[in-house]
Amino acid sequence: MTLLHAASREALASAELKLLDATDFETLGDELFAVVGLLSRESGLRRALADASAETRRRTELTRQLFAGKLAAPTVELLESVVSSRWSNPRELVDGIESLARTALLVGAERAGKLDTIEDELFRLGRIVAANGELERLLSDPAAPVDGKLELLRSLAARKVEPATEKLAEALVANPRGRRAVEGLEELADLAAKRRERSVAHVTSVVPLTEAQQERLAATLQRVYSRPIALHIEVDEELIGGLVIRVGDEVIDGSAAGRLDDLRRRLAG
Repeated sequence: MTLLHAASREALASAELKLLDATDFETLGDELFAVVGLLSRESGLRRALADASAETRRRTELTRQLFAGKLAAPTVELLESVVSSRWSNPRELVDGIESLARTALLVGAERAGKLDTIEDELFRLGRIVAANGELERLLSDPAAPVDGKLELLRSLAARKVEPATEKLAEALVANPRGRRAVEGLEELADLAAKRRERSVAHVTSVVPLTEAQQERLAATLQRVYSRPIALHIEVDEELIGGLVIRVGDEVIDGSAAGRLDDLRRRLAG
């Protein structure tokens, strides 16, 4: 999700507190994603719901007229709270509702004790897509039929992932909102990690790391960054040896390939 302006951040924070009072997070997430799809298609409607110059009552009444009886009562109540807040622009209103949809599914997974699994599945799904350029092109093509893209995604998951993982990935593919598939899946995996108050280290290794090596690396990174670190590991034989670790914008390149590239740059300079 793009960075929100101050008013939108405040509106989203308020809505997130209300969201935590929900009981059926799966339904809430599903229905909020449906609203994101509707508002993404209907520019006039999203402008009307985000219009700060209109009376709050008008925006909440419009929300009730649109969704009461079609969505569950808790979803409608949350949406009324959302539109009663001030958003910086219509785009950020939709960004906020999408963020709430994702949060609902992740909170549900967290309370079911499955957040670690969701994070790992999203990351692995992203790696599968990243490894196949044609697959990513098909899933990321905004002109491709949504049903076809969803069928392709389901064939990858093959019902081997948690329902929340499938719902999050399907919402991304059905309504990417400018994101490519790999980028969006990485973003979702990062959100799951942050839900557990951890940062994410994207680790590339020439060989798979053993469980003991992963534990030592995580402990080392935690000391370096003074916070818990989640490892997302992929294997790349072209590294020759060593590791490349990316935490946010910081890259630690300890690979043989990285050192050779650095040497070549020094010699060329």
